[in-house]
Amino acid sequence: MADNRTTRPYQLGLALSGGSIKGFAHLGVLKHLDEVGLRPEIIAGTSAGSIMGAFYASGYAPEEIHEILSKTGFMQMTSLTTKGGGIFSTANFFKLLKKHLRYRNLEDLPIPMRIVATDLDLGGQHIFTEGPLAKIILASSSIPILFCPVEIDGHTYVDGGLFRNFPVTAIREDCEEVIGMNLGPVQSEEIPKTVKDIANRSWELVFRQNTTPDRAACDYLLETSEVTKFGMFEVSASEQLMQMGYELAKAELAPLVKKKKGAKKP
Repeated sequence: MADNRTTRPYQLGLALSGGSIKGFAHLGVLKHLDEVGLRPEIIAGTSAGSIMGAFYASGYAPEEIHEILSKTGFMQMTSLTTKGGGIFSTANFFKLLKKHLRYRNLEDLPIPMRIVATDLDLGGQHIFTEGPLAKIILASSSIPILFCPVEIDGHTYVDGGLFRNFPVTAIREDCEEVIGMNLGPVQSEEIPKTVKDIANRSWELVFRQNTTPDRAACDYLLETSEVTKFGMFEVSASEQLMQMGYELAKAELAPLVKKKKGAKKP
């Protein structure tokens, strides 16, 4: 009897969600994957996931990425602006990306990557597979109103979390198996009535409401409510978040590690 199954181009894919400073938890997942020899063949990232994923796909070790990005908080890499469609300019963060990323274009990365941003002109998600890497990451990470939009090839882009904060479906059809790291489900809780806390909570609700289909599309879903206790730009928590991601991956990916080790036996 003929086997009608189609072989997908990638055996293992990794999807990394947005989540501002919580993105340091992604580094813990990547560290565990390196330790057990599970290297993703393709990565999808939104916002913080695009940052961590691109540095990893560029050839940096998770510890090296932490060293580069934890020295200076994202907000410290911005400056107030009166033009450009946002409260803060991200010019300094853009310079950091261009300085440290080892590849100029997205399509040149050793590990293929798809980065999600929101096309303001067309009113929908856009999945980048090629183009200027630093600028695409900046677009995927530019929270509307807070940060200035980014123009690429005549289109205006903002944070990909508006439509696809957890980009599993961006690679699902091309992968035999997908690991997805979702930076925390929305929790029901009372928050302090400050401008900062209300803004933080509002963006969390907006960015996480669209994750349902992507959560269902994972073969291995990694998420913990523990990361939600940290503020959007609480860079002092970077080491703690990285450890959380590491412990979560170690626990939840044990069946995959066991299966891969069994497959290697003669």
